[in-house]
Amino acid sequence: MKAIQYREYGKADVMQYVDLPDPAAGHGQILVKLEAASVTPFDWKLRAGYLKSHFTLPMPNVPGRDGAGTVIAIGTNVHEFKVGDRVAVMAGVFAQGGYAEMIAVDAENAVQIPDNLSTVEAAALTNAGLSAWIALRTAEVKFGDTVLVHSGAGAVGGLLVQFCQHLGADVTATCRSTNRDYALSLGADRVIAYDQEDFSEVLRNQDVVFDLMGGEVHDKSYKVLKTGGHLVWLVADPITDRSHEYGVKVTRAMVTDDRSALRGMMELAGAGILKPQVARAMPLSQAAEAHRLMENGAITRGRLVLTM
Repeated sequence: MKAIQYREYGKADVMQYVDLPDPAAGHGQILVKLEAASVTPFDWKLRAGYLKSHFTLPMPNVPGRDGAGTVIAIGTNVHEFKVGDRVAVMAGVFAQGGYAEMIAVDAENAVQIPDNLSTVEAAALTNAGLSAWIALRTAEVKFGDTVLVHSGAGAVGGLLVQFCQHLGADVTATCRSTNRDYALSLGADRVIAYDQEDFSEVLRNQDVVFDLMGGEVHDKSYKVLKTGGHLVWLVADPITDRSHEYGVKVTRAMVTDDRSALRGMMELAGAGILKPQVARAMPLSQAAEAHRLMENGAITRGRLVLTM
């Protein structure tokens, strides 16, 4: 099979388009012919070595945290899936990732794709959807809450905007001015363009803030929360916990491979409540260029997806 692989940490060009042996479905596993996989910020930060103090990767490494495609073989003791099923899969950090034409995964790390979603849309939803679902579960957003979503046009932020709007919250999103109309189309009640105004100067009394950026944005977010509010963050950037100073709660949403969360997001998308946002689809062979686009901040709407 064709796959992307790197043997050392470094810039995007350490990734090579190579031939690897086809995997096989082991006990409790399914073999999936992948058609799409998403490119996440975690992927390029891991490849660049920024996270090696937290994750020691086995080398060589096939990157990618998810994928979507069709089941082509079933291992022993698998009863939920059959050959021909369309599935989305979660790929472990230390196992083969989704940047490949095939992947063997534990059946418990896969869910059915709704009929109304393409495999590209399913890939765009998988890791981003996990992140959004777990963040929402952490924040316990409810009807009537005032919610600020940073990076509201991005893959995770865009899903948070949609989900919070569905729950009946009053949603403010931050994004670039060029993405204002896009964020509004996702269901934001208000958009603050961070390249035109400072959200911390114009917003107050938020019940929940979702921080997808860290750094200065995290520090300023305390000012907009009401006493007793909740700041939920999902970034690897350093933060300073100022919860006691402001009388708020600060929690990191720990994103793990949670099958129930992924199934829930797929069901919402299948019902038309959530719409996966695909920024751009690129062939697998252009994975290095896809990483460069992510690193340079060129992808600001939805999720970039590799196709096989």
